[in-house]
Amino acid sequence: MSKRARVHVYTGDGKGKTTAALGLAVRAACAGLRVYFGQMMKGPGSSEQRLAELCPGLLLMEHFGTGRLLGPGEGPSEEDRARAARGLSRLREAATSGEYDVVVGDEVCVAVYMGFLDEADVLALIDERRPDVELVITGRNATARIMDAADLVTEMREVRHYYATEGLEARRGIEL
Repeated sequence: MSKRARVHVYTGDGKGKTTAALGLAVRAACAGLRVYFGQMMKGPGSSEQRLAELCPGLLLMEHFGTGRLLGPGEGPSEEDRARAARGLSRLREAATSGEYDVVVGDEVCVAVYMGFLDEADVLALIDERRPDVELVITGRNATARIMDAADLVTEMREVRHYYATEGLEARRGIEL
């Protein structure tokens, strides 16, 4: 691995941000790199959470969300904020400990956008990570400052989605 690892941001309104991060995590684990994958907004039950079972010793995945969707005008609860703070703390530990080569903060941008986390704390994570740790941050609505701090920014753009055109719900193994 290069001495200077990079910071990635996967954002936008299209499908595929978590999937891209999972692909990178699988590639890294298959190359023998140690991966930490922290999911900020998701509760238990997504199929990808089994990935750690399939890559024992190389990939650790933790989730910090309740899985609860917020309604219009509804802000995060104290529990939401506490879980997000714990998740960010775990991301910081993983990025500074020397135990992991790749650290993924899934849905971190959404957590900032919705007020679960402060942008300044995410920027501090970027600054504090070890220089040999590849850091991936995902989620819709990445802030300009978070994108400016990244070496690579990919924006997924929705062109058409079957949720809107067919009313199709999330399917296990495809979206869940």
